[in-house]
Amino acid sequence: MNRRTVLEATLPGSVLAEAAQTAESRPSHVTAKDGTSLFVQDWGSGRPVLLLAAWTFNSSIWGHHIVALNARGYRCVAPDRRGHGRSDMPATGYDLDTLTDDVAAVIEQRDLDDVTLVAYSMGSIEAVNYLARHGSDRIARLVLVAPTTPFLMQTADNPDAVPRAAIDAQLAEIAQDYPGWLAANEAPFFMPDTPEVTRAWIREMMLNVPLPVALGCRNTIAFADLRAAAAGIDRPTLIVQGDKDASAPLELTGAKTAKLIKRSRLNVYEGARHALPLTHGARLVSDLLAFMAD
Repeated sequence: MNRRTVLEATLPGSVLAEAAQTAESRPSHVTAKDGTSLFVQDWGSGRPVLLLAAWTFNSSIWGHHIVALNARGYRCVAPDRRGHGRSDMPATGYDLDTLTDDVAAVIEQRDLDDVTLVAYSMGSIEAVNYLARHGSDRIARLVLVAPTTPFLMQTADNPDAVPRAAIDAQLAEIAQDYPGWLAANEAPFFMPDTPEVTRAWIREMMLNVPLPVALGCRNTIAFADLRAAAAGIDRPTLIVQGDKDASAPLELTGAKTAKLIKRSRLNVYEGARHALPLTHGARLVSDLLAFMAD
């Protein structure tokens, strides 16, 4: 099915024709500063929503959200991070500033303004660093979903965080047996009733990311200190996180981030884990729509 056919099957009423035409007319890739080709889903029209995915995830996880937001008159732009999905896989560029500049390339080459920036898990460090590095002129609102901000590693001035030795041990485990590490950590990531087909889809997606890329990005997450960047955010911010998040515990991430960002609201999903876009998609879309309507 081409883009027009998909949209005709999913979008109602007057949204349909315009959404189909605009999706067909846009190129499928943008070019990063170093020449890396980045695949971008770009559906619908209206005020733009930019969706950034988690570590070793690609833009496919946003399918439900894209369809729902298109139907409400929003344009949805969702890139595959370099080394992920349908983007190029260079040997370098998995540091925070390069990844952030990739986000800037998407925003600038698609000429996006008045953007609601929605960032899930690892995407949160790219989003927060984007605002510090490139400014907020093009950004209207920020949404952090199960964020890994502001700083995961324990230091003298960040004592209630993860010790460096534990971070190094986890990286070593992933390097030694990536599939085994994923299997061992799957249960606390999903909700108990998450269907096996969803679990298998995500396992395959994650395993399709080459190990050097996965490790490079994981290293970037672990050592990204975005406390000052978060404190400088000047846009309305919604933070959404589960209180049973084992991957990015609420008290280390979302709660701390909410305290740093002055114009922020923290929505805690009781009993929810880290896979919020997959397990709580309808509620997340509802919260997004309410936040963007404010």
